[in-house]
Amino acid sequence: MSEVVFRAATSNDIAALHPLIERAYRGETARAGWTHEADLLFDTRTSAEELASLIADPERVILLAHDGEALIGCVQVARAGQDLAYLGMLTVEPTLQASGLGRRLLDAAETEAVARFGARRMEMTVIHRRAELIAWYRRRGYAPTGETRPFPVDPPRPELDFVVLEKGL
Repeated sequence: MSEVVFRAATSNDIAALHPLIERAYRGETARAGWTHEADLLFDTRTSAEELASLIADPERVILLAHDGEALIGCVQVARAGQDLAYLGMLTVEPTLQASGLGRRLLDAAETEAVARFGARRMEMTVIHRRAELIAWYRRRGYAPTGETRPFPVDPPRPELDFVVLEKGL
């Protein structure tokens, strides 16, 4: 990786953003990294329409990470309350996982949450079965709140319930 540049996504980025997210979370390509959900979920992670809606929402931002012209990662930050932001969709190109890019995206998201939304706390949800990912976030200051939330599928799948993690900013 040369110099990584972060910026907010626009609708013009969807064509590159959507396949990056799918590669990182689902299917065989995701198995090149360690943070995938390919063994738990088999559908798509998101859609181009959902990404367009997120990008258009003034209460959210998707930060992109570029290495030159290549889109190599992203993270979503959303206003979740008076002093609370939500972090989601932290995505690193599977072949670049364990390169430090995830940590840099997390730092950029936290900085953005404070600057854009005046957040003093950040929360996120992680599938409870993802112990190695929860441990990674814990090493970065996120702690379980004790709250769990259902995974958004019908019918419900309790084995996919989320744990809520939070960090003061």
